[in-house]
Amino acid sequence: MAAQAGPEHSAARVALFGLATSAALAAAKIWVGLAAASVAVLSDGVESASDCFTSGLVYLGLRVAAKPPDSDHPYGHGRFEILAGLAMGALLAAVGTGICFHSLEEPSAHEAPARFAVWTVLASIVVKAVLAVTKMRTGKRTHSAALTADAWHDCVDLFSGIVALSALLLAIFVAGFHRADHWGGFVIGVIVILLGLRVARDTALQLVDTMPEPAQMEQIRAAALRVPGARAVEKCFARKTGLRYHVDLHLEVDPSLTVLASHDIATAVRFNIRNELDWVADVLVHVEPHLPSNRETPAELTLKR
Repeated sequence: MAAQAGPEHSAARVALFGLATSAALAAAKIWVGLAAASVAVLSDGVESASDCFTSGLVYLGLRVAAKPPDSDHPYGHGRFEILAGLAMGALLAAVGTGICFHSLEEPSAHEAPARFAVWTVLASIVVKAVLAVTKMRTGKRTHSAALTADAWHDCVDLFSGIVALSALLLAIFVAGFHRADHWGGFVIGVIVILLGLRVARDTALQLVDTMPEPAQMEQIRAAALRVPGARAVEKCFARKTGLRYHVDLHLEVDPSLTVLASHDIATAVRFNIRNELDWVADVLVHVEPHLPSNRETPAELTLKR
């Protein structure tokens, strides 16, 4: 049971670290944006503040997903992690819309933002680059949809930082471009909206039991057929219930085998798939008789009679 909870706890630690870092960055950029009168930096700070809430959602989802199966949730609590990703996508779209509206407001003054804001944005870009790489690697290793979505959010935060920096430099150093700071904030809002829609789409596909990639399905079949006595795989389905997949597999064996022998082969297939593929949580194996193409099936024999 401890091994099963490992990926969830590993992803949760990274999400918690991201939460603390995003909170520090958000506070710094919002304060600097207000002090330097920069809409782009303030918008970037609001976007980072949304990181805090979304990272909190990811952490909560991963903590719930780590709970072991019970009588009411025999497949575990992994779907809570996917729901956290879906909520994060909706929140990002809402935050992006708010940033866009705020950025289009007419400025009360036409002075360029203060130059010290540049250093805060530069520091944010570096920190977000490190966070994005860390979350992306951990998300792929643990197969966490929410943490991977959070990594993409950090990538967008990194890109929004670059946009804010570009807008800030134009507004400060190029005459007649004081509105660039506002347009930079607007572009950041559009980026956040697009990311939110993508995250919501990806997590929704998992909630409706979308099958894994064909290459992953082939890995399942290959692992099953490496077991002695496994003749063929008739059907194979998989659905994601959190960080890992549950597999339903129809295995063909020699029809002359006893029920006990067939059961032993099915059990070996189940454990072999789980041992070879760490992204598979469990396998339900249904045994079928292996009937060569030149042999008439029992149904065909019945029809002839």
